Amino acid sequence: MDMYGFYTGKIFDAYEYLGCRPGRAGAVFRTFAPAADRISVIGSFNGWMETPMNKIYDGNFWECVIPEARTGDMYKYRIWRKDGTFRDHCDPYGLGMELRPQTASFIRDMTAYRFRDAGWMKRRSDCRKEPLNIYEIHAGSWKKKGKEETDWYRYDELADLLIPYLKECGYNYVELMPLGEHPSDASWGYQQTGFFSPTSRYGTADELKRMVDLFHQNGIGLILDFVPVHFAVDDYALADYDGTALYEYPSPDVGNSEWGSRNFMHSRGEVRSFLQSCADYWLKEYHFDGLRMDAISNMIYWQGQPERGVNRNAVEFLQYMNRGLKERHPGILLAAEDSTSFPGVTKGADAGGLGFDYKWDMGWMNDTLDYFRTDPEYRTGEYHKLTFSMMYFYEENYLLPLSHDEVVHGKATIIQKMNGEYEKKFPQARALYMYMYAHPGKKLNFMGNELAHFREWDEKRELDWELLEFPLHAGFHAFIKELNRLYLDTPALWLLDYDRKGFRWVDCHEEKTCTYAFLRTDGKQELLAVFHFSGKEEKDFRLILDGQEGCFELCLSSDWDIYGGTQPAAGEKGKLLSSRDGALFLDLPAFGGLYLMKRDR
Repeated sequence: MDMYGFYTGKIFDAYEYLGCRPGRAGAVFRTFAPAADRISVIGSFNGWMETPMNKIYDGNFWECVIPEARTGDMYKYRIWRKDGTFRDHCDPYGLGMELRPQTASFIRDMTAYRFRDAGWMKRRSDCRKEPLNIYEIHAGSWKKKGKEETDWYRYDELADLLIPYLKECGYNYVELMPLGEHPSDASWGYQQTGFFSPTSRYGTADELKRMVDLFHQNGIGLILDFVPVHFAVDDYALADYDGTALYEYPSPDVGNSEWGSRNFMHSRGEVRSFLQSCADYWLKEYHFDGLRMDAISNMIYWQGQPERGVNRNAVEFLQYMNRGLKERHPGILLAAEDSTSFPGVTKGADAGGLGFDYKWDMGWMNDTLDYFRTDPEYRTGEYHKLTFSMMYFYEENYLLPLSHDEVVHGKATIIQKMNGEYEKKFPQARALYMYMYAHPGKKLNFMGNELAHFREWDEKRELDWELLEFPLHAGFHAFIKELNRLYLDTPALWLLDYDRKGFRWVDCHEEKTCTYAFLRTDGKQELLAVFHFSGKEEKDFRLILDGQEGCFELCLSSDWDIYGGTQPAAGEKGKLLSSRDGALFLDLPAFGGLYLMKRDR
């Protein structure tokens, strides 16, 4: 390991030196603990008795070789502090951990599995000029084997179930909520104790590799939710690792996060090397296709509060890490969850930006959901909540998310957020998704949203799959599948997402009727998207085309009866509509959307 690079925060391979590596002569254990008085390894191979470690290099690193230790064995570091007390810690660079409440690390051989996804790895890309339709899941609650909370599918078993479902539904990427080991199921993986340890809830490292491999062999990419901001407070993990604040800030004013966890101290080179190496580890060892980085707002600004100023050290860390990851792993994509107006999040790091490929459009998400919560009678006053996003859209490369955060903690699910009673919610939700998929920007949808899930997500339970037995839910599911298929197959909806030539308003001043229309194009195809949200039908609505006269083929309506709407799809799908006197005349449902493909006369 490049020691100077480690201390200055320049390396991405610290996990190849630190931690435990099995070998012919036994296992080599190494840890970084500058303030420790002494350290021993305790494990299943020595009866949990102490095998002393020796100081190496500059005295800040500790090492020992244990001939009896083998792959699959468990171990901990007993770290003695200057005051004569000790704590038994899992390995910060450990490659596996026991299931909570147990805390030991596993010795793992990362060289055994052989991937068969070379073709995928060679052709994958950041999807800037391709469709990106992400299905976000929590691995433990999409489906369960039985009725108990812990009846989880193993990684590769999950792949066997999920892959055909994704193909059926039209998603080409999956985003997995954090998989690093974590003690509380309710944290969903966001408060971790094992940053290099795939959670044992769902199996082993090799089973996770096989899962990724299977996805790639079926043409589906995987993004991992990565947590570079904070970590769990449990005293067997990173907190006060060597008896001092080694990974965290020493002051609670900036050291404690809003989630009751500890904030990483990004000004320390050792911490930067730890996090950079962790990000590289998931991409290199498991072949993940990208990282969605959680809570980036809390790295840009101190405690996520702009009034406290920019955390320059954390910003510089993000720039260096993102640049390095893109150089090491061509074709990956990096996405930031960031709700601030900090400029240049998706600008190249070499050009002064943060170096992300995408930024979650939290403004679009909040404005859109607020609009659909509003009673249709008052939507005229909220009309421009659906147009405002295009005022700033080209400042960043935005991704449109309807994520897990929007369906928990009393916020209500997406379908439940729609205004009105049960049956009235479905046409609005169908129209919402049509608007989302026509709007520029890549897409992300959380599991269960495609079912019109009314119950808030609960990590202890699987999705309510029985909803598909009810006609409105089955129709909604069929609609989402068709919408996804159309999105993937229509370059006009994604090729020029971040080029102003790809989008043009046709009408965004119909406040009285709550009607919107815009054109999407890839330079060849032209798709006209029309939406109506007033709650009252409009007959022969006159849409002025402003030079876009011609013939349009109706390719999708959210109000077709096959999806639970009121209009018969038979005879309507593929119907040709011609403009008259520079306008189209359309019958618009009370709530609905239309996709019309421009055709030659």
